[in-house]
Amino acid sequence: MNFYDYSVPSVEQGDISMGKYRGKVVLIVNTATGCGFTPQYKELESMYEKYHDKGLEIIDVPCNQFRDQAPGSDEEIHQFCTLNYNTQFPQMKKSDVNGPNELPLFKYLKSQQGFVSLGKGLKVKALEMVVKMNDKDYKNNPDIKWNFTKFLVDRTGNVVARFEPTHDMADVEKQVAALL
Repeated sequence: MNFYDYSVPSVEQGDISMGKYRGKVVLIVNTATGCGFTPQYKELESMYEKYHDKGLEIIDVPCNQFRDQAPGSDEEIHQFCTLNYNTQFPQMKKSDVNGPNELPLFKYLKSQQGFVSLGKGLKVKALEMVVKMNDKDYKNNPDIKWNFTKFLVDRTGNVVARFEPTHDMADVEKQVAALL
């Protein structure tokens, strides 16, 4: 199977096939409304407004697997994002990104771009301590480590990059722009 063979459940439109995004650059993000990285919604929306007409799509998949940081209903999460960050990109149903109930799309994404590193710096050290509590062997498996992990897919469906939540958003934007 390839990227275009997968789908994700949407709040209002049933399952949305990734085939709908053929020929587009796609950034898939697992999100949460009560996370220290939630302000990344602002940068994601800015990127969406800047590059959507050039072929960028952002797929927002809320996830409550990391310390219950997305506790609301799909409607409450959507309302939070639109009121606080004016998000316009598609938001899917709250879903699991790891474990027995993970979306098959995320299993595929992780198989294409495994975990490399959380990066460096104080914010990384703090996140690393929390991640270690959940998964002592986190460095050796491809699981999503925390909210706001991003996967970048090129116009032909290749998963070309994985960005951990601590990754500099300016670098994420630079890599997105390079594919457009």
